[in-house]
Formats: sequence, C-alpha cells, structure tokens
Amino acid sequence: MSEHPINGPYLVGPGGTVDLGPPYGVVKVMGLTLEEAKEAIDGYLRDNFLQDPAVTVSLAQPAAKQQIQGEHLVGPDGRVVLGTYGSVRLAGLTIDEAKLKIEEHLSNFLTQPEVAVSVFAYNSKVYYVVVEGAGFGDQIARFPITGNETVLDAVTQIGGLSRTASKRLWIARPSPDPLDYDQVLPVNWQAIVKGGRTATNYQLLPGDRLFIAEDKFIALNSLVSKVLDPIERVVGFNLLTSQTIQLMNRFPAGRFTGQNIFGQ
Repeated sequence: MSEHPINGPYLVGPGGTVDLGPPYGVVKVMGLTLEEAKEAIDGYLRDNFLQDPAVTVSLAQPAAKQQIQGEHLVGPDGRVVLGTYGSVRLAGLTIDEAKLKIEEHLSNFLTQPEVAVSVFAYNSKVYYVVVEGAGFGDQIARFPITGNETVLDAVTQIGGLSRTASKRLWIARPSPDPLDYDQVLPVNWQAIVKGGRTATNYQLLPGDRLFIAEDKFIALNSLVSKVLDPIERVVGFNLLTSQTIQLMNRFPAGRFTGQNIFGQ
C-alpha cells in the first residue's frame, strides 16, 4: 500500500491539469473524457511511481459551473456579474452575441468554456404603486414587470394596505400617443380578497399606475390638525405670557418667593 494515498476529490485547475499532491505531481486531463482521464492518470502513475495503481475517476461537480450557474441580473450599467470571474458588459447584444462575449471573457480563466444564455425576465419595463398619504405625503414605489403581475401582486409588494389607505383602488393606464384621455380601471378590492374573484384583479402592463386612495376620515383629521395645531400653540403661548405678567404685577420685585406662589 502506498505511503501517499491519493483518495478523495481533486480539483481540475484552469490549465486543465489535476494536482495529485506530493510526490506525484500533476497530470494533464484537458479535453479528455472520464475514461480517457482514468487511463492518463493510471499510465502516469504506473510509469513513474506505482507498479499496479487502481484508478477510478468520476466527476463530482464542475467547478466552473458551480460558481456561475443560475440566474444573473444584468445591472443598470448593462453588465452581468459572474462571481469570481468578474463582470461582462452585455448591453445592446443579442442572446447569441452575449453567449460569445461571456465565453470570450471566461476563456481568460477557463479552458474552452461553454455557456448557455437565455432571458429569464425583462426588468427594464416597470409599473408604479402610488399610495395617497392622507395629508402625510404620497408614497410612490417602482417595480419591474415580467408580464404576470396583478393588482394583488402589486399590493403584496408594498406589504399590504397601510393604515392611511382606503379600500378604493384603481389602475391609471397611460393612453397611447398622441391620444390624450385617461384610462381608469376601477378595482373591487373586497371582491378580490374576500370573494376570491379575479374580474378586477387586472394584469398590470408596463407604465401602469396602481393608485391606492387615502382614507377620507384620516385625511380630514390630518387637515384639522394642521389648521388647529398652530392656533393652539399661539393661544397657549399668549395665555402663558398673560399669566406670567399678572403674577409679576401681583408680587413686586424682591418679594417674589416660593411662599408667595403657594399663598403662604
């Protein structure tokens, strides 16, 4: 039995070689099938180190695929990030051109890389959710659209209806140019959430505005507070000033003590 066992997984490096550790060194397996790689390693060990090596070769996990597999978002700058391999600019390219560009970039790190490219979602088109603020300022959220979002999906994105919101919702849809008119689609919120009816659970289109109206009572309360709060502050200040003046007139200078205040 060898004093230097070589059992276990071994990583195939960027140069297409596998390092078997000391004292065996490296074996080039680039472009070989599993069976061919087995024969290459067996022959290398037999010729240089061992009389009768027993070699088995299997593929545990393609290292390159493990690092760059899955979905990758193309950022606002038109670049896609490939993990430890950096980023590639894909803006303006077709799918075939993007595939070639990525493979060209990866060839700086890997031997004969081959990738598959497809578009999972088109996030350049968006819809908006506008929440009327009941006097506290309107809130607007912008979300990417893939073609499957509905009114219920949009409300879920903002965490549901806030305490200042009413149950009155509608979709404001931009009219085609050069027409100039409003396209408003009323939403029956109660029917959607309580009845499970989908007639007004419209599918959102690029550019749609889902408008969530404010609760009128909260808006009225906010308006009253805005009007009365400054008046209350002014009246309160004037009352305090008047009481202070009366107190100072009642007690001449030098005789204003704590006992005077409490009538003692």
